[in-house]
Amino acid sequence: MDGAPEAGGQNLGVRPMEMVLLGLGGCTAFDVIEILRKGRQNIEDCVVELEARRAEDMPKVFTHIHAHFVITGCGLDESKVARAIQLSAEKYCSASAMLGKTAEITHDFEILERGGAG
Repeated sequence: MDGAPEAGGQNLGVRPMEMVLLGLGGCTAFDVIEILRKGRQNIEDCVVELEARRAEDMPKVFTHIHAHFVITGCGLDESKVARAIQLSAEKYCSASAMLGKTAEITHDFEILERGGAG
């Protein structure tokens, strides 16, 4: 991790609050993949693209986080993908539970179809 030069950093790594978002993305992606695999969905990849806004005043907590899931697989059921994301957000992802105390967290997704096996 690193910070801005005016704070003694060198801008050579992610900032601490960016790391918090990375934790959220990893936590929810892991959940979604696991839920879909248990649901016998042929998932190959899950990428979570995150956008966030922070409060203007200290402490500059996150006030809104949007997670866009890009799910790749073969023959994925859209309703099962939506349900996996919902379950992660509402039940399993501890990072979402913590960040949801200060931020509105929204989600959407797209499915990329991978043709055939292999």
